[in-house]
Amino acid sequence: VQLQASGGGVVQAGASLRLSCAASGRTDGRFVMGWFRQAPGKEREFVSTLNWNGGATYYADSVKGRFTLSRDKAENRVYLQMHSLKPEDTAVYYCAAGRPILSSFRSWSAYNYWGQGTLVTVSS
Repeated sequence: VQLQASGGGVVQAGASLRLSCAASGRTDGRFVMGWFRQAPGKEREFVSTLNWNGGATYYADSVKGRFTLSRDKAENRVYLQMHSLKPEDTAVYYCAAGRPILSSFRSWSAYNYWGQGTLVTVSS
């Protein structure tokens, strides 16, 4: 599976932004796609992921209610719609995919496929 991410940019606090990630390859079984992010000097952290075939979606507490992850199965693409952005959302965002077991989907090490990072900068 190959992932191609797009979106990102520089916005002011309170603004919205949308990231997109397209997958090529097999998406059957318990395939999931989502996003992680890494701020300077910090560990890569889970943002959101969805079960490609079941539709269940999961979010980090820090983004719940502000970010929405959706999928377009026809285009093999996921979208991360981000609202009410905060300076602490500033990070490189990475699209990720794989078939992690349910108990490990928040761990970056459970994902086999990664897109290139896209930088999101939120100014105060």
